[in-house]
Amino acid sequence: MKEKRDEIIILRTTKAEKSRIYEKMLGMGIRSLSAYIRKMALDGYCLNLDLPQLRRMAYLLQMCSNNLNQYAKRANESGKIYATDMEDLRQRLDELIDIGRQILSRLAEL
Repeated sequence: MKEKRDEIIILRTTKAEKSRIYEKMLGMGIRSLSAYIRKMALDGYCLNLDLPQLRRMAYLLQMCSNNLNQYAKRANESGKIYATDMEDLRQRLDELIDIGRQILSRLAEL
């Protein structure tokens, strides 16, 4: 069960500090001031992992899962699997593995 956040902390800042906090928060793509301040106070940092490879990987995963479902349905209905379909799926999975390696190497650099 999610713990209820019912405690309040009051933070006083100057206008310049408040502006800078909002700039950093929005720069990280975070829309909630409470979430941003809580993350910074508890962990000391926020990472913005805007990796185009992640979006590509998510897209390929979705396509592969859709294709795999279609192949399974066809195999169950007709009992046949086409080599070209399996090769297409294998190529997509190889690309996913390559993208996964790129992502891991970029994360290791952080």
